Amino acid sequence: MTQIKLLAFITLGFLINACEGEKKIEKNIFSIDTSNLKQVYHLNDTVNLLLKNDKNKTIDSIVYYVNDKNVGTVTGNSKLSVVLDQQKLGYQKIKALAFYNGTSSEAETNFTIASSIEPKLLTFKIVNTYPHDIKAYTQGFEFYRDTLFEGTGNGAGNGTGTRGMSSLRKNNYKTGEVAKKIELAPMYFGEGITILNNKVYQLTYKHKEGYVYDADTFEKLKTFKYFDGMQEGWGMTNDGTNLYVSDGTEKIYIVNPETFEPIDYINVYTQHAKIESVNELEWIDGKIWANIYTKDAIAIINPKNGEVESVLNCAALRKEVTNHPDLDFFNGIAYNPKTKTVFVTGKNWDKVFEITVE
Repeated sequence: MTQIKLLAFITLGFLINACEGEKKIEKNIFSIDTSNLKQVYHLNDTVNLLLKNDKNKTIDSIVYYVNDKNVGTVTGNSKLSVVLDQQKLGYQKIKALAFYNGTSSEAETNFTIASSIEPKLLTFKIVNTYPHDIKAYTQGFEFYRDTLFEGTGNGAGNGTGTRGMSSLRKNNYKTGEVAKKIELAPMYFGEGITILNNKVYQLTYKHKEGYVYDADTFEKLKTFKYFDGMQEGWGMTNDGTNLYVSDGTEKIYIVNPETFEPIDYINVYTQHAKIESVNELEWIDGKIWANIYTKDAIAIINPKNGEVESVLNCAALRKEVTNHPDLDFFNGIAYNPKTKTVFVTGKNWDKVFEITVE
């Protein structure tokens, strides 16, 4: 009986101490002072963080976090100035962890960081016009060893179309002839492609997997699965070392080509808004050129931070192609390093345009 009473006493003491510990975690004691905060900042801005202390607590120190990363500590309720040039563009969760009277309390707010530059508006000149398979629903477009590689998709958009619509091809760009072609099974919707280390990488739309082929023979070498957070496959390019992958949002993921695991990501923004539906990608002179789905334009993006530096309006090209019931959006960017020109087309367009950018 004595042992039972002793055990009950110890257990009761433990519960009392636990409850006292819970009392130390107080809520809604402080709030982040938003009176001087903006909803949208830019990369070249500095934000000043300060707590509102309406209950006049004696604050020992405050640790501030941006997206759960420690950005600084202050003594008392001093102001913390945070330079934003090293933060990612997009939504920012701001947290303050305040220590006072032997306990702590959290406060949160948020704002958005957008690009700090106004995009330049570029123009183009058509150098040549070449034929293109009018039934090719272009998803990926890239030159490799003077050969134009193309990945096509299923125009129905649901992955249940007819055989042959989703494919990987080698094209003679001057004649439009398809020199080599392999087809995906009808349930797969082919998406963006890129070539790295003599391997062709190809995405699929909603099946959360992609493929690696030998660039010479088109022998399938590997099937890779998408990582958590990547729900769809859209566009792809590479910088000679890593892959860059879009998934239909404002994100472009930087991906290890061997494991297909994400290394990092950027969010694509102008000065005023995020750019969603980032689609087919091309790496040109250290920048990412991106089709924006449903837009007859190319965004030229800084791969380090996601800022849209320039915009190329290509709306005039649609007037140059044959109008037909299956004609779809502008999509397809391929840089030819031999001619230093850019080749562009669209989904089910009957022409490819070789352009120079001014």
